[in-house]
Amino acid sequence: MKILVTFSRIFVAALFLFSGFIKLNDPLGFSYKLQEYFGEGVLNLEFLIPFALLISVFLVIFEIILGVTLLLGYLSKFTVWSLLLMILFFTFLTFYSAYFNKVTDCGCFGDALPLTPWESFTKDLILLVFILILFFGRKYITPLQPVTAHKWIVFASFTACLGFAYYVLMHLPALDFRAYKEGTNIQAGMEIPEGAPEAVFEYLWKFNVNGEEKIITTGGDYPKVEGDFIEVETKTVEEGYEPPIHDFSIEKGGEDYTAKFLEKENVIIIVAYNISKSETEGFHAIKEITDKAKSQGYEVIGLTASMPEDIAKKQEQFGLGFDFYTTDETALKTIIRSNPGVMKLKKGTIIEKLHWNDAGELDL
Repeated sequence: MKILVTFSRIFVAALFLFSGFIKLNDPLGFSYKLQEYFGEGVLNLEFLIPFALLISVFLVIFEIILGVTLLLGYLSKFTVWSLLLMILFFTFLTFYSAYFNKVTDCGCFGDALPLTPWESFTKDLILLVFILILFFGRKYITPLQPVTAHKWIVFASFTACLGFAYYVLMHLPALDFRAYKEGTNIQAGMEIPEGAPEAVFEYLWKFNVNGEEKIITTGGDYPKVEGDFIEVETKTVEEGYEPPIHDFSIEKGGEDYTAKFLEKENVIIIVAYNISKSETEGFHAIKEITDKAKSQGYEVIGLTASMPEDIAKKQEQFGLGFDFYTTDETALKTIIRSNPGVMKLKKGTIIEKLHWNDAGELDL
């Protein structure tokens, strides 16, 4: 039993430390995932959405601290109880998400290791088994020596986590695992390779035949049946290939400008997924750097999902000398963890990405 507890202790601690660090590297991204869980139709806890970032930072730091205390054997009773309650909650959450197909990725390992809902639930079940071993065998969790140093190690870990979280929020994630990382060519990321598997769908056609409802299943063709059509339901039987970048476009007034801007030599893009939620101080820095970029011959545009009236107010307020185009909000949140943020493109390749705090460092 002691060997099993020791193995479980190392395994669970390593997983919590890894998972916690990945999310701490991008707490804003994890907060977006929490907003999905809090939203209507999932947990219906909309009142928590404004606090998603605060909850995100607390959860990931707590996750890391539990990994540290488990390794040290510090406060073992508190640690195993916390681990058990946490994994029970997340096992329920991932099962609920998977069974009802509510959230397509739990965000357990951020963008570094995306998991499907059922993979997330399976991972939590396995983790639950190891945590139950720790819970019932907690008398075998012996503290590492020297015990007197434990509280200082925990304090140092907590302080380091807070400092790292502050740094990535004031700048950008130290490690970028997303499809829009620097060096990525957006056109290449949107391409579908020849011979890539295509999605397979099943169509359930409902008809009224002689007063009775009848469902006919086909692969897409309209069924030959005598009766009145009621409705059709589509189910995905097999997922097809989805390119890493699949929701990026640049539009305005019903026209698509994506190819135009991705073919240009030097483009500076200001990303503000929601202008009304953008940090006001950020646009002072944006105004200065975009004016400088334009004077040096750069094409400057903005990307947002906001309404035209909100865009006009912001342009007038700060005297912004560039036009905004429309892009999907989720895509913009994925591109850069800053609102507003700065991105430099060269023929569709991402050369540089900067938080508005670092806008002055843009290489022109």
